[in-house]
Amino acid sequence: MMLPARHYVSDHTRFMRELLEKKPELAQQQLQGRAIWWDKRPEELALGREMDEARVPQPAYVYQSA
Repeated sequence: MMLPARHYVSDHTRFMRELLEKKPELAQQQLQGRAIWWDKRPEELALGREMDEARVPQPAYVYQSA
């Protein structure tokens, strides 16, 4: 006896499959976008840490001279 749920495909899954069939370049664009924001090499992360450590704290009220 087969269960009917085995053949169920959600609307979201169907939409994503159809979208990727129509626009196969989306997968490559997704990887490029991810590389910009998330996939960083250790050298890039170290540079970011250096810049964070060198940051000068901003005074509470920037328009008032000391």
